[in-house]
Amino acid sequence: MNINDIKSVYFVGAGGIGMSAIARYFLKKGLVVGGYDKTPSDLTRQLEKEGMFIHYEEDINQIPQACKNKQECLVIYTPAIPAEHKELCYFQENGFEIQKRAQVLGTLTKTHKGLCVAGTHGKTTTSTMCAHIMHQSHLDCNAFLGGISKNYGTNYILSDSDYVVIEADEFDRSFHWLRPWMSVITSTDPDHLDIYGTKDAYLESFRHYSELIQPGGALIIHRNLEMKEHLQDGVRRYDYSLNEGDFHAENIRIENGEITFDFISPIENVKDVNLGQPIPINIENGIAAMAMAQLNGCTAEELKYGMQTYGGVDRRFDFKIKTDKLVFLSDYAHHPKEIYQSARSIRELYKDKHITAIFQPHLYTRTRDFYKDFADALSQLDEVILTEIYPARELPIEGVTSKLIYDNLKPGVKKEMIQKGDVLNFVKSHSFEVLIVLGAGDLDNQVPEIANILNSK
Repeated sequence: MNINDIKSVYFVGAGGIGMSAIARYFLKKGLVVGGYDKTPSDLTRQLEKEGMFIHYEEDINQIPQACKNKQECLVIYTPAIPAEHKELCYFQENGFEIQKRAQVLGTLTKTHKGLCVAGTHGKTTTSTMCAHIMHQSHLDCNAFLGGISKNYGTNYILSDSDYVVIEADEFDRSFHWLRPWMSVITSTDPDHLDIYGTKDAYLESFRHYSELIQPGGALIIHRNLEMKEHLQDGVRRYDYSLNEGDFHAENIRIENGEITFDFISPIENVKDVNLGQPIPINIENGIAAMAMAQLNGCTAEELKYGMQTYGGVDRRFDFKIKTDKLVFLSDYAHHPKEIYQSARSIRELYKDKHITAIFQPHLYTRTRDFYKDFADALSQLDEVILTEIYPARELPIEGVTSKLIYDNLKPGVKKEMIQKGDVLNFVKSHSFEVLIVLGAGDLDNQVPEIANILNSK
């Protein structure tokens, strides 16, 4: 089915951050857009306001009539939906065109110049930075992002540009559908071993992804990754890191809550780049984003302006309170390396403060595979509060609980285990200098209330 021939689109699993961006793309095109999701959320309610028909029970009768013509309706589903889902089965049995979200993004990379960002961590921030730099430059871009950009209040950008910035997700090998014009690879620390089985299979998946970059394009890869890329003839290769590589930073200055650095590049160096979201880890993310934007023709002034005006991503080092006496933020970090980088950045920013983290582990399999790494990463902080594991798509695994992390925290770290339902009472009864809520589960839903409690103190 040609993407230009469809008149309606139906989403089985409409409320995910990535799915909603595609839904908005088709809403903007004026198509009938419907979908199912398990539970209402702020995001699904917003989509309904924007014109999407959503319901919350598995019920074929609630599928809009316009989405029941297989010649004109494209069905998009998320891998998190079980195979026996009634609506998915209905579309399969009746011969509808059914695609994963990643397939739809793959089609867009064949009709646009795809600027893709892959990696275990850092990809949401890097792709959102790149999209902002490109969008405010003379080049402009479309974008499909894995988080809500604070600059735009949404997870997508639509324009008439030939460029599309895409967050390339390795979960379920989704990024193999893409055909990037250029790609950044930020990191390849093993994750999703419930899907891949082994570290070698995970690294092989990234190697295959690198083969998909189109001749004439480029790979911008973090230095010293374990993966071995395999590029088609005519694909340029660049590397980057904080302080070495084709693209890197020099003369880094961190003072008075500001971060400034010089961007070193084989194309043109850019002096005195000011980070709009001054967090140490964003220097490296910014180098990758600027490299991709510069390779496509962004000027030095456009790079500087884009970085200075970048506002961050919801749930990515997201400050809610920032005063001399109290700092409160939330961060989506849910892989040990992400937790490590997040903890290191916050320690660098607040060297002399007592830092408390409330962490909700995400997935039984990830906890089972990496509990020692989680404990090591969290042990950089002064105090760690652990809640029960957020299961997402998984059933419990015997013997796998947050206590695995708790028992491996280093001596000297103050620690406690509480139920998610007791978090608000815990915050009410304790005082903090720096408090961070970590994880990709649903604890973030309590962040506004936590902020209210802290402000009322």
